[in-house]
Amino acid sequence: MIDMTRELNNMHVKLTYQDVQRIREASILVVGDVMLDRYWFGDTDRISPEAPVPIVAIKRVDERLGGAANVARNGATLGAKIQLLGLVGDDEAGQKVQAMLTDLQIHSRLQIDTAVPTIVKLRVVARQQQLIRLDFEEAPTIDTLMSKLQSFEEALPQVDAVIFSDYGKGALKHISRMIEMSKAAGKITLVDPKGDDYSKYAGATVITPNRSELRQVIGKWTTEADLTQKVQNLRTQLGLEAILLTRSEEGMTLFRENQVSHVGAQAREVFDVSGAGDTVIGTLAVALASGWEWDQAMALANRAGGIVVGKLGTATVSAQELS
Repeated sequence: MIDMTRELNNMHVKLTYQDVQRIREASILVVGDVMLDRYWFGDTDRISPEAPVPIVAIKRVDERLGGAANVARNGATLGAKIQLLGLVGDDEAGQKVQAMLTDLQIHSRLQIDTAVPTIVKLRVVARQQQLIRLDFEEAPTIDTLMSKLQSFEEALPQVDAVIFSDYGKGALKHISRMIEMSKAAGKITLVDPKGDDYSKYAGATVITPNRSELRQVIGKWTTEADLTQKVQNLRTQLGLEAILLTRSEEGMTLFRENQVSHVGAQAREVFDVSGAGDTVIGTLAVALASGWEWDQAMALANRAGGIVVGKLGTATVSAQELS
């Protein structure tokens, strides 16, 4: 196997007026673990007398779409037509998610599971530092998952690309079957993976692991040549067209058949990395669905990721910021 390695310059990859118009015609289905991210912001200037922990006086509450819903939010912010398929509970948090999707003009295909609550991640922030995160979640029921599979089949003919956002919360139990259906329909299929078993992602177009996620699957690497060999073996084994490795301060590397392309990270202060992976895969999907070539799509996703880490919490990037 011969790999042609190319170093790309992402600084000049920007959205033109024509690109924005094409993005508005792109249609993407996002499938995965839907969450509500809650932020409690406050001040702290003393320690509790009950335990050695800070006391936070809450001043402001913020709520944002999280998980697969944040991927959908990123696509919608760029201007694409987005559908979201996932699960929420029959509760106040689920109603919040539905309302925010409506505000963003995201077509909701959310299934309501009356037996479990909507997944909520609650973060307490003081002095621009996250002090604690509280997670509320339970595994979805089988009946709701089967209904989700039927809705996926209905939505598939209407879209150009499918994103599977796997946070390991149970909503993608049937992902192997859905990837088969997506591939048979000729759709661009992207997966943000989770865990150490990537066999369930076989047949997808591209997966987008970060360094720690990839190490769980291929082990440690000692050199770039060692990394390339291991990733290309994995790509071939899974029948993928590409693997996009996100490498934080080292940028991104795209592995395709007989070719490796790399783009360096944007020089920018990192404020918060939460949700950056959602921005990357959302931007990559929008670019590919709009007809961009692989290297250009990676460079644009890299720029978007570099912008979003300079923002607090699960944030997004607009088409204007990328223009």
